[in-house]
Amino acid sequence: MWHETLPSLPKHTKYSLGLKIDELFLGVIENVLEAAGSKPSDKCEHLHRASSKLDLLKFFLQIAWEVKAISNNKFLMLSEKLVEIGKMLGGWIKRAQ
Repeated sequence: MWHETLPSLPKHTKYSLGLKIDELFLGVIENVLEAAGSKPSDKCEHLHRASSKLDLLKFFLQIAWEVKAISNNKFLMLSEKLVEIGKMLGGWIKRAQ
């Protein structure tokens, strides 16, 4: 969903805010995959990193919406998905502790 949005961002935000959001999406994915392949003692650390990046991602996405780089509908769709991912991460963190 985000990769459909990134190319349509205004030029002045695409290469700054847009790329930062893109990096954070990839960071969340990387940390979740690292947690999945790590020892039980290391899982929590990777999941907490993913959760922190997810929080930053929500913040930067809100900034993109506030500067009108993304539409209300796109912001709502992405936000709903990120909240869902946050709930999943929270559950995984509780189980890993």
